[in-house]
This record gives sequence, C-alpha cells and structure tokens, in this order.
Amino acid sequence: METIYFGAGCFWCVEAVFIRLKGVITVTSGYMGGHVENPAYREVCNGTTGHAEVIQVVFDPEIIAFNDLLKVFWTTHDPTTLNRQGGDRGTQYRSAIFYTNELQRLASIDSRSTFATELWEDSIVTEISVADTFYNAEDYHQDYYMNNPDQGYCSVVIPPKISKLKSKFSHLLK
Repeated sequence: METIYFGAGCFWCVEAVFIRLKGVITVTSGYMGGHVENPAYREVCNGTTGHAEVIQVVFDPEIIAFNDLLKVFWTTHDPTTLNRQGGDRGTQYRSAIFYTNELQRLASIDSRSTFATELWEDSIVTEISVADTFYNAEDYHQDYYMNNPDQGYCSVVIPPKISKLKSKFSHLLK
C-alpha cells in the first residue's frame, strides 16, 4: 500500500471523488502543511494555521497506478486558482500534492508540467511538497458527502465533480 495527500479545495469534494476509485483503500479528510499542532476545523477555516484541507489516500498500486490518481487530481479541480476552488477562498483551499516518496515527487512534478498543462491554459499554481504531519479532521467530516448528500453544499458543488469523474474515468471506478 502507498499513501498520498491531495489538497484540491474543500475536502468533502475531494474525498467524494477519490473514494470511488478502484484500488483506493481508504480516504481520510484532514489537515496538512501548516504550523499549528492539532488544528481544529474552525482554526483552519480562519486561515491562521497555514494548513490546507487535504485527503489522505491509501491505495494499492497493483490496482490503480499513481499516475491515474494524478490524472484524476488534475482533472477534477482547478489547479490554476491560487488559494481558491469555486466559492471556497483561503490558503486552506489551495491546490497541493504532499508526496510520501521520491517516485511520487518526480511523477507529480512531471504530471504538473505535462498532463496538467495540457488540460489547463492558465499557469498551474499547485504546491508539490513532502508530506509532513497529517491531522485527521473531526469525525463529522469523514464520509461527509456519503452521510449528507442532501446538504446544500453537497447537493450543488459535489455532483458536477462526480459526473466529470464518471465521464472521463469510468474505467477507474469501483
């Protein structure tokens, strides 16, 4: 098993996308990349901790290639908007890849300069950094979309991302 961390806006959205991929064992919402230990959601939302909302993806590389995870990452969010995804604004919503090994680092950099630039006309602003301490988000954030599909944000923002995933990556779905 391998682990990778993706920041691509609100972790509810990112989790809802990646949990649908075959070979993905677990997806956990949390925080990474900041300077405050054990941050709480309210602190992260205030933008004072330096943390990004991220998901921890544990996957089986025998079933899903890391490059496929990267293609889904680049396709299902906008990596050209600094500290923003849609209506969500702040450094906590930045586009980021936090890698756990050298092969992930190299593949992330390569995919940013090739695949991502083929998809997006504007400059890519995605941060690529070594993973540091991951802090689990509060329990109510885990499996949020699955548990709250009719919640306003979930019913408006997440379905288009899932539709894009299904149309472009049906071969990777569970």
